[in-house]
Amino acid sequence: MKNKNELSYKDLKMTCDPKVFKFETTEELEPINTGIGQDRGIKALEFGLQVNVKGYNLYLEGPSGVGKTMYTKNYLDKIAPKQKTPSDWCYIYNFDNPNEPISVELPAGQGKKFKEDMDGFIQEIRKDIKKTFNNDDFEKEKALIKQEFEEKRATLLEKLNQEAAKYNFQVKAAQNGIYMMPIVDGKAIQEDEFEKLDENIKQEYEQKSVFVQEQIMNVIGQIKEIERQSDKKISEWQSNVALLTVNVHINFLKSNYKRNKKINKFLNDVKQDVLKNIPAFLDDQTDSQHPQQQVAPGPNMKKPDPCLNYRVNLFIDNSNREGAPVIMDSNYSYHNIFGSLEYENYFGALKTDHTMLKPRINATCKWWIYNLPSQRFTC
Repeated sequence: MKNKNELSYKDLKMTCDPKVFKFETTEELEPINTGIGQDRGIKALEFGLQVNVKGYNLYLEGPSGVGKTMYTKNYLDKIAPKQKTPSDWCYIYNFDNPNEPISVELPAGQGKKFKEDMDGFIQEIRKDIKKTFNNDDFEKEKALIKQEFEEKRATLLEKLNQEAAKYNFQVKAAQNGIYMMPIVDGKAIQEDEFEKLDENIKQEYEQKSVFVQEQIMNVIGQIKEIERQSDKKISEWQSNVALLTVNVHINFLKSNYKRNKKINKFLNDVKQDVLKNIPAFLDDQTDSQHPQQQVAPGPNMKKPDPCLNYRVNLFIDNSNREGAPVIMDSNYSYHNIFGSLEYENYFGALKTDHTMLKPRINATCKWWIYNLPSQRFTC
């Protein structure tokens, strides 16, 4: 006797009558952008997306293949253009703590302009400082300061010679210092001639040489102090001349970003740093002229270009965006979410700076849809 609950193999096969369809292919159909049979879920989703609170998230869960992810994306694509375009974000050098770059928020499009303004500043300041310090008036002033030093130095050496003559010695200045020669019979003699003298005479000269050496050491100290003062005076003159040049550019930039305290402090720091690095700007050889050339490190190795610290890392650029972005991501790795810090090999050591901070993929999103293996998560 046949069991009433028993099914035949024909009952296990679902068939669809093609006559119920009134189209030749699915290309003729309009896409379905609304959810099917999920009215409460759709209303909850649409309500939740209207809650514009920082840190507020939506969590969608349900069977795979019911269309929740695509409905969410389609709905977001519809409302996103009406939303406010996110800000630009930049990283700038921190002169107070180089290991902690400073993040700067700017209205969409302003980040790109800020980066271009600083790139232009670097080019202009290089050119203008070289032009300023190659000026004839500056060279004349510099020569006068050096001439003043040479006159004071010559006066000290003349007095030293007068004092040394009292002990029958003559002093002469050389490139590596000051040396003295004994005077015998009114004539300065060399070391080989001195060795031929009588031992008693030699001993007498050696005893007197102690007093002359003390005077020489005293004069060397005075000359070094005068040289330091001369260098300081030249450096101050350079800074005063450069200040006029730098102020023109810095004040113009400040007028464009006067409401941003971080940028204004950064520009003040840049100005002070330029004034401290005038010799680097006067150096004809720049890193940009030899971008691929690496020289083995050593005592004569050129210092890094200070202009690197004036560059802006345009971390997030929304200049070409309208409204809020919607991003779908199935690769939710650490770097895709938080970004990364890149490094470069510098003579066998890893080196990095604020310009190597890289954003996460599509970091400008307002809504980010994560596709997880067993659920969907929308933020």
